[in-house]
Amino acid sequence: MKEKDKSKGIKRRAFLQTGGLFAASAMILPLSGYKVFDAVNDSQNENSIPSVMLNNGLDMPRLGFGTNTLKGDIGTRCVSDAISVGYRLIDTAKIYGNEESVGKGIKQSGIDREALFITSKLWVDDAGYESTKVAFETSLKKLELDYLDLYLIHRPRGDVKGSWKAMEELHMEGKIKAIGVSNFDADQLDDLMKNAKIKPAINQIETHVFFQEHLPYKDLKEKNVQMEAWSPFAAGRNGVFENQTLADIGKKYHKSNAQVCLRWHYQRGVVAIPRSSQKAHMIENLDIFDFELDKTDLKAIVALDLNTTQFPEWG
Repeated sequence: MKEKDKSKGIKRRAFLQTGGLFAASAMILPLSGYKVFDAVNDSQNENSIPSVMLNNGLDMPRLGFGTNTLKGDIGTRCVSDAISVGYRLIDTAKIYGNEESVGKGIKQSGIDREALFITSKLWVDDAGYESTKVAFETSLKKLELDYLDLYLIHRPRGDVKGSWKAMEELHMEGKIKAIGVSNFDADQLDDLMKNAKIKPAINQIETHVFFQEHLPYKDLKEKNVQMEAWSPFAAGRNGVFENQTLADIGKKYHKSNAQVCLRWHYQRGVVAIPRSSQKAHMIENLDIFDFELDKTDLKAIVALDLNTTQFPEWG
């Protein structure tokens, strides 16, 4: 979804840290009622970004790079920059209109394909068995890749079961390493799983400090489906980068509001994919593994929950 950087804030960058970018992450213990997903582990990849093992045994970075709105040469440059500073999970979608740019950025980075975790998504217009296969091959061609690590049904619309059958076959053919969904509620996920041969590995949904989604969090944990946040900063809405509660927490650790948000996701065991067009911001967003939010911090963040979407236009 849209992740526009807000220039008016602290403010998002007031506490930009340069040290310890790739510091080893600390072991994360359950805090203040939060429990990380059972599948989460603290194994590190070559970039010191911890990974989570999905329900099919595939390792996925727990922090990635979102690309919505990053198109053309800017998109290519941003993806290449993100990979250069350490991101290995890159998230795109057909509806973003930037798969070609993302593919060029991947190639420009010079990093081996096997070291990357690339996600794309099936849009509503392509729902259905046959159209899903065509859409997938189109995305693959635009990205100039031989396979995807993760392919998601972007929204629960149209012939979802037909799409899922096609995705299962593509997975079994080795063209997709893991398949999942996005923006599914508990009932929609249950309905899909009734006849599915392969359980979804991911549900990518809106979740951030203002919409903490405690019930979906619990439901996905029980189903052993990994929760992923498509807008970990709420796209800058509701003044997240100026929020005083987050700023006060950040001052304790010399961290920005953005870093506090991402650390909160990390300690919950939620995969986050922040987007930025600025290399300094990309670096800042990776610098969250050298501090740990305590019980008092987590309690204060719980109080920020408005329990309502910040993206009503996506309803």
